[in-house]
Amino acid sequence: MAMVKSSKKQVNLFYSLDCQELAHKVAAHSHHITLQSIRWRSFADGFPNLFIDNAEELRGQHVAFLASFSSPAQVFEQLSVIYALPRLFVASFTLVLPFFPTGSFERMEEEGDVATAFTLARMLSNIPVSRGGPTSIVIYDIHALQERFYFGDEVLPLFETGIPLLKQRLHQLPDADNVVIAFPDDGAWKRFHKLFDNFSVVVCTKVREGDKRIVRLKEGNVSGHHVVIVDDLVQSGSTLIECQKPWRMHLPTSGSQILAHSLSKL
Repeated sequence: MAMVKSSKKQVNLFYSLDCQELAHKVAAHSHHITLQSIRWRSFADGFPNLFIDNAEELRGQHVAFLASFSSPAQVFEQLSVIYALPRLFVASFTLVLPFFPTGSFERMEEEGDVATAFTLARMLSNIPVSRGGPTSIVIYDIHALQERFYFGDEVLPLFETGIPLLKQRLHQLPDADNVVIAFPDDGAWKRFHKLFDNFSVVVCTKVREGDKRIVRLKEGNVSGHHVVIVDDLVQSGSTLIECQKPWRMHLPTSGSQILAHSLSKL
């Protein structure tokens, strides 16, 4: 009886130190993923001294790197590895960057502003082409979809979202029929509302009163509902705290906060 070959490719997964736990969880879900290692060392002057283990064995193999640009200091050493891996004559190279850290700095509001989202996109656009073609860059819940056009033609950006996982979880709630999706501002509504067609929504808006920015209920009804706040990013948490204040007088039954990326301890 002839053996049927698996159509799924074997992937060699490298990862940054911050992503070690996540990489092991990912590998545990599939026997098609083989974890590989990098020696993250530094010279006496603090600059990175890096080594990719099993480099010669990667020829003709599919390779991926799980990155974490959680601080500017980590970007240089990881970019050094990211630039090196495609040059090892690999069959394909994929960069998985769950959080695009400069995503909220994507536009200029006055002359002199520096759109660092464009800067980082340009840096990633210079990843060398592998034997199989351009690098695929996978990013989750980027701040603005138009940032796709900040990347050059030498790479293929793929914007994914965790919203399907959220919707799956919401449908499992005992009060699933009573859930209302709330967006803390117009930006969050524009970014995500089309992904919640089957849910009632509430939208807040920010207004200035003197030196203060106050969040008010713009549209929708929270009375008697389980309110789920959805946003892509929280930094200080002040917007989430403020957007709950106008709802309290409308007596929601309960509330939850769902964030793709949190930079604060709420």
